[in-house]
Amino acid sequence: MDSSDLKEYSEDEILKFLDKRKNVLDGVCITGGEPLLYKNLRVFITKVKEKGFKVKLDTNGTNPERLKELIDARLLDYIAMDVKNSLEMYDETAGCKADINAIKRSIEIIKNSGVNYEFRTTVVPGLHTKEDMKKIGELLKGSEKFAIQNFRPDKNVIDVRYRNIKPFSKEELGEFKRIVEGYIKEIEMRL
Repeated sequence: MDSSDLKEYSEDEILKFLDKRKNVLDGVCITGGEPLLYKNLRVFITKVKEKGFKVKLDTNGTNPERLKELIDARLLDYIAMDVKNSLEMYDETAGCKADINAIKRSIEIIKNSGVNYEFRTTVVPGLHTKEDMKKIGELLKGSEKFAIQNFRPDKNVIDVRYRNIKPFSKEELGEFKRIVEGYIKEIEMRL
């Protein structure tokens, strides 16, 4: 499926859907792309919260000011931030120039937010090494939760170079986990 196959829903349609699912759903995950790019996100989340739903935000950490605004307004119940790689490898892994200071600021905002959270890295052979994992551990030192997610190649991966990469083995993921264990309280491997 590519983006041309996706149906667009209006805010009203989403809110009406949530009204119908009040007794079935507990929360809403707002993900992207990068949701913090949307100027009306705070208004939308406020409407979702007013309906009694919890809100999880998935972010890449590139907009710490908007993130802090949502946290300060007590609109988020859970935050998941993708940490692409060590700071030295960030641009290559993200596929664009990253504002490293924004990434670091978002990490600190999340760690000190009082909101439940996790950081996560999708590890890709050729992009992530043991040394990168050590540097990620240092970057996230003192964090509550970190997930190591194994890359899964498929035909829809945007960069064709990654369509046929063999993912890391369970043993290799275990090595990555051992490397970051001294820095972060809880580590999960997602195969």
